[in-house]
Amino acid sequence: MRAVRRRVGSMLAGLVAAIGAMTVPVLAADTREAIPARDAGQGPYARLVIRNVDVVDGTGAPMQGPFDVVVERDRITEILSIGAPGAIEPDKRADAGEREIDGTGFTLMPGFVDTHVHLHTLDDAQGVPPEYVLKLWLAHGVTSVRELGSGRPIEWLVDVKRRSERNEIVAPRIDVYPFFNAIRPGIHDPAAARDAVRQARRRGADGIKFIGSIPEDVLYAALDEAEALDMRTTMHHAQQLVAYANVLQTSARGLDSIEHWYGLPEAMFTDRRLQRWPAGFNNTDEQMRFAEAGRLWQQAAEPGSERWNEVMDTLLERGFGLSPTFTAYLASRDLMRMTNATWHAEYTLPALWDFYRPSRHHHGSYWFDWTTEREMDWRQNYRLWMRFVDEYKNRGGLVGIGSDCGYIYNLYGFGYVQEMELLREAGFSPLEVIHAATGMGAKIIGRADEVGTVRVGHKADLVLVRGNPLANLKLLLGTGTIRLDDATGRVEQVGGIDYTIKDGIVYDAAALRADVRRMVREAKAARGLPDGPMPVVDAER
Repeated sequence: MRAVRRRVGSMLAGLVAAIGAMTVPVLAADTREAIPARDAGQGPYARLVIRNVDVVDGTGAPMQGPFDVVVERDRITEILSIGAPGAIEPDKRADAGEREIDGTGFTLMPGFVDTHVHLHTLDDAQGVPPEYVLKLWLAHGVTSVRELGSGRPIEWLVDVKRRSERNEIVAPRIDVYPFFNAIRPGIHDPAAARDAVRQARRRGADGIKFIGSIPEDVLYAALDEAEALDMRTTMHHAQQLVAYANVLQTSARGLDSIEHWYGLPEAMFTDRRLQRWPAGFNNTDEQMRFAEAGRLWQQAAEPGSERWNEVMDTLLERGFGLSPTFTAYLASRDLMRMTNATWHAEYTLPALWDFYRPSRHHHGSYWFDWTTEREMDWRQNYRLWMRFVDEYKNRGGLVGIGSDCGYIYNLYGFGYVQEMELLREAGFSPLEVIHAATGMGAKIIGRADEVGTVRVGHKADLVLVRGNPLANLKLLLGTGTIRLDDATGRVEQVGGIDYTIKDGIVYDAAALRADVRRMVREAKAARGLPDGPMPVVDAER
């Protein structure tokens, strides 16, 4: 369906975008939301050479090397094989560069794509400055993000996107997908839905994210209009609408991808129409909602059954994308693990910690009385959910990596690497994990012509890490991992991405992480809090 309309849609999109560029208002400065001018990164260079490096190129190919990789300004211009491991041929080496990085012992990968992020600000309930979020993303190698809904106007996000494109700020490249219901007030009929989609395009949006209560005719009118404008779409199939809009129904109307997994098991019901809820269920009570969500996959068709395969076959035929965000719900199956994650002590701001803690008011803070039984439900939920995602990948389906951080003890950047590990748990090989993070993610967001692979002519968005992350994904965590040095008997911290390169600008990822740790120390000092872990409970027993 998308291919049929792409040519006309592209013409319309160009016209609408041109008109929108003339009508977007100039935003007044707001110091609470301000992102400071770029204070990190060197380059781009007339000629940057990364020498003697092993490459995982994002296409799904295995690691190869050694190579000399040449970047001129913001583009990859040469990828030169310089021999075999331990047998470099000097006459094959790249010519000298303005700057050179010795890649001996490093792995070079494409910059990572996060298919599900939210750029929170001090005015959001998380209470974090956007600079903090942006630096944590880049410090973990994330160079492209799909922003799926914010409390800020579209114009604010588009301004951040443009400042990132010009490299005026420390930030990944950003695609803007506003919440559909937040585009304008009063979207109650199909005509208003179409107008809202056109307005989002005029205001600079790249796509639309659907979530919440949307009447059936309104939803399908909006999807049709987005298809006509060649705007990409994704959806969190909320319980308020999934009875008439599961993934089979929405993908048939042109939806490109889903977030999380809601709407997928519902498409595989065989003995019911609606999810089984207790008689006293209230969807607004988050502990009830998340507890029952943990029982949802058990109500769907069995793995390998006729209905399971029918749904999978249909989504594969439609080229549908999955952004599972396993990490977004990880605390539901192991709350202690997430509350005690190593990185919280140095990298989680106290305001964000306050947001995470049990609360009737904060989204995702539903730990009012979380039980072992609920965790067991969620563990079974993961087993079935992961099986579907892994099989979908095995059969050629698009699966990307989305982190959805800022909720449920899920920290920006760190959550992205956790999502990698969860795909590994689901059955992805380490190479398939990196493929999902790079080439597949770029396809899902529609940017595979410029990012997601190490290729001559593509943007110089790259990740350099010491060691082999295919052997240990934990090397990508900002806190790295621990290793015993047998020669000295000392336990050492190793890992952490060394360099993130975006548009040919080389960022010292360790320096970015140090800057974030400084922000956290200063925020704690302002509250009179000591360094180190923060408590979840209000009083000791």
